[in-house]
Amino acid sequence: MFGSRTAITGVFVGIVALLGFAGSAQAVPSFAAQTGQPCTACHVGGFGPQLTPFGRAFKIGGFTQGGGEDTLRDKIPFSAMVLSSFTNTAKAQPGAASQHFSSNNNFAIDQVSIFYGHRVNDYVGALIQGTYSGVNGASSAPAASSLFLDNSDIRVTAPFEYGDSTIRLGISVNNNPTVQDPYHTTFAWGFPYVSSPLNLTPGANPLLAGSFSGSTIGATAYAWWNNALYVEFGGYRAMDQGMAKMFGVFPGIGTISGVAPYGRVAYEWNWNGQSAHVGLLGMSAAIQPNYMTGIGTDKYTDLAADASYQFMGDGTHIFTLQAIGLHEMQSLGATAGQGGADSAKHTLDQMRLNASYYYQNTYGLTVGLVRTWGTSDATYYGTNSGRPSSTGLLLEADWIPFGKDDSWGAPLANLRVGAQFTAFTEFDGSVKNYDGTGRNARDNNTIYLFTWLIF
Repeated sequence: MFGSRTAITGVFVGIVALLGFAGSAQAVPSFAAQTGQPCTACHVGGFGPQLTPFGRAFKIGGFTQGGGEDTLRDKIPFSAMVLSSFTNTAKAQPGAASQHFSSNNNFAIDQVSIFYGHRVNDYVGALIQGTYSGVNGASSAPAASSLFLDNSDIRVTAPFEYGDSTIRLGISVNNNPTVQDPYHTTFAWGFPYVSSPLNLTPGANPLLAGSFSGSTIGATAYAWWNNALYVEFGGYRAMDQGMAKMFGVFPGIGTISGVAPYGRVAYEWNWNGQSAHVGLLGMSAAIQPNYMTGIGTDKYTDLAADASYQFMGDGTHIFTLQAIGLHEMQSLGATAGQGGADSAKHTLDQMRLNASYYYQNTYGLTVGLVRTWGTSDATYYGTNSGRPSSTGLLLEADWIPFGKDDSWGAPLANLRVGAQFTAFTEFDGSVKNYDGTGRNARDNNTIYLFTWLIF
């Protein structure tokens, strides 16, 4: 499936270029215009990223479903997004949150994105996101880039009949493990869907939770049997450093050596306005830490189980429960050999739970929990306790004035206004004095107010 890094990167760039100039495609400014369906058909709250069963089928179907009206709006393949915010932490940070920002009470344009999203034909579709970060753009950190290729997913797919069964086969070329996942309980599109880029966050996170966001090239093949059994397998390679620089993405953990295999299996049920699924996923990768060669590699294996339940009813009251638990096995031979860890063998576990309620796809309330724990290593984690454990409780309230079928400007005007509160009961291994300077976990409690506009 994979040749050299340069070859697979070239294929990805070529497909992006082809889609961007596909004049014969039925291009539309949004998937809602493309399908002729309101945003609430695909997304809870008329906004997302949380999917409905229809939205999940649309994604697995390669973004190819049509049905919209043949108007000028339907022929524009681009959309745009602006996310702005205010961040307050319970106690000011030890230094500035980022260059040109203060240690607390910061207003920011978190990001501005341009999307290319539409069907090329009955078998090819894509969602490609380019982003400007108003926080990274003001940062002096060498790994930060103001312009970068964000979550992108290009698909080729077709349905087949086998006896009384329907099987959809497809291939996804993407740049972030789990961005192609249709259940959105996982990490690329999981809750919290937005969060502050200007607060302090726990240092320990498993590999699948964004370590290679945008910095890899992956190809996965999938099959969907009778709209129930979903199976996917493929692999990821690191971008060439030159290409990563061009796309503005720099993985902080290091680069993948060779191919990192990825697999996913899930089974779903849909009945009487309700939906549920259970699933497993995993990824294994050998990593060159800090881009260093000749020192060996660190090896990570992530195994996760997830599940969800959703009550849609007639759309008046919508309840969703989501859960994912991940176990990571680490063999840090390269890092330990360079004195960066006390021990080469580690485990890291993470659990994420959330429950949401929406009334008429307009008013929403979500409660979430993120809990991380694992083996101790004072050198590797660099914390006062040497433990990677952290616990965060999240509460978010949302108002979606635009984004429904009867909204002003539908389907182009989509707005979410939200307030999010995060409370830490443990941070980087301790409740109190986690960094040795007297800072406590609760000092990082965060109020995040945001406006999220897509048009």
